[in-house]
Amino acid sequence: MRYVKACLGALGLLVAPLPVLAQGLAQNKADTPDGGPGYAHYMAGDRAMPTPGRRAPGLLLSGGGDWDVDAFRWFVARAGHGHIVVLRASQKGELGEAFMKEIGGVASVETFVFSERRAAYDPRILATLERADGVFIAGGDQSRYVRFWQATPLSRLIDRLARDRPIGGTSAGLAIMGWWGYGAFGDDGITSPEALDNPTGPGVTVVDRFLHLPRMRRIFTDSHFMIRARMGRLIAFLANVRAKGAKDVVGLGMDERASLVVDAAGHSRLMAPAGTYGWLVQPTGRAQKAVLGEKLDYAGVKITGIGPDSRFDLNTLQVSHPAFSGVARVRAGVLTGVPAPLP
Repeated sequence: MRYVKACLGALGLLVAPLPVLAQGLAQNKADTPDGGPGYAHYMAGDRAMPTPGRRAPGLLLSGGGDWDVDAFRWFVARAGHGHIVVLRASQKGELGEAFMKEIGGVASVETFVFSERRAAYDPRILATLERADGVFIAGGDQSRYVRFWQATPLSRLIDRLARDRPIGGTSAGLAIMGWWGYGAFGDDGITSPEALDNPTGPGVTVVDRFLHLPRMRRIFTDSHFMIRARMGRLIAFLANVRAKGAKDVVGLGMDERASLVVDAAGHSRLMAPAGTYGWLVQPTGRAQKAVLGEKLDYAGVKITGIGPDSRFDLNTLQVSHPAFSGVARVRAGVLTGVPAPLP
């Protein structure tokens, strides 16, 4: 089966049990945590094994939902088939089990589940990250990541590790991988109509410079993109940050099951099932109206589809062989002109 059934939101991981891999892997302990102040810790695999290959920097930008196996195997290969650390703030150690059994080719996976900010200062977690060959940020609630990790030794360490090893994220994990992102504070995530009705209102909780990952300085990320109709809210987010002076920020929306893999030079390609895409959203200048309490007006929003035959350069923000393209606009909070993928 091509795609791993892994729910990375509040419902947890839904994976059919598979036999434990051979080749001397230690018994998976995903359901028997230890931990420390403000976190739980789960171990899967053999931490004592040497890393089989050479690790290399790269980014895995995954839109959530089912995993694309090829994309996650790309991530594992960039980690030298070695030791992965998963960071999250909800659920348990299920993703370690998924990496070991469904993706394969890893020596070990350690998962740290955060429940308090003080854990981001914990020497054990920081030392484990230092040894990791790759770091993966799971789904869940990105507001917890912001509260627990922003401006801590953990977030600064992730920035440094990105220089020579892969960093990945999915769903909420993807949402914090750009230099700009949606903080998702409040009880529920904001919808496109709500954001378009009041793009600078209190519900548009924009977070900047949480992480400083390479090639992501101008990128505002969003996940579960078209299935949750998030184009309107991403445009509203961009109107918000551009109104604050960030004139060159663009949006990158990723569909569920779609992953963008980015090499060390900033060149990327899509790994995804048919009918899912990455969406590059590039407004022209600032919005005509982005005022507190008033509906958004924004003309000239270029939208480019990143498909399996496309190549996206994060340095130049150019897409070669786009899947589709068009120019959308927002008038009085109503979005029109979004291009449709070709059948």
